[in-house]
Amino acid sequence: MAREPIPAAGPSVFLAGPTPDKSLPVPSWRPEALRLLAKQWADHQPLTVLSPESRHGERADRYEAQVDWETEARAAATAILFWIPRDLRTLPGMTTNVEFGLDVATGRVVLGCPPDCPNPERNRYLIYVARRHGVPVCTTLTDTATAALALISAHPEQEPLR
Repeated sequence: MAREPIPAAGPSVFLAGPTPDKSLPVPSWRPEALRLLAKQWADHQPLTVLSPESRHGERADRYEAQVDWETEARAAATAILFWIPRDLRTLPGMTTNVEFGLDVATGRVVLGCPPDCPNPERNRYLIYVARRHGVPVCTTLTDTATAALALISAHPEQEPLR
């Protein structure tokens, strides 16, 4: 969870994408992603799932502490799972756009964009850029989790970008 120690070794997935804001509460998509990853993970090693959401909803004391932790966690992750159920009112994902741009060329990214989200047209550019970089593009959270785990299995020796 956000701002907790990041394991130095072992396979890991960072759950990138819009985070619900307390001012317009909507359910987080991350618990379902975690459930899907746990259900599909079959390796003997434990899988670490890095989430930018805070345990018990506790906010960072400083904005910079959150940004720094997320940047370090994405760099440390074996795979970065982007799930973008774009809703300009409740889950705009503006920070997600920047993070995707920073990470798309790392070879560690999968992109999930549900076509039935409120604003799928706002994911069009990300999908185009992902395909230009050979990033897997999925339309369901299940398939996005599967693609992230396949990426880990295909490159188990891949070193994080620390």
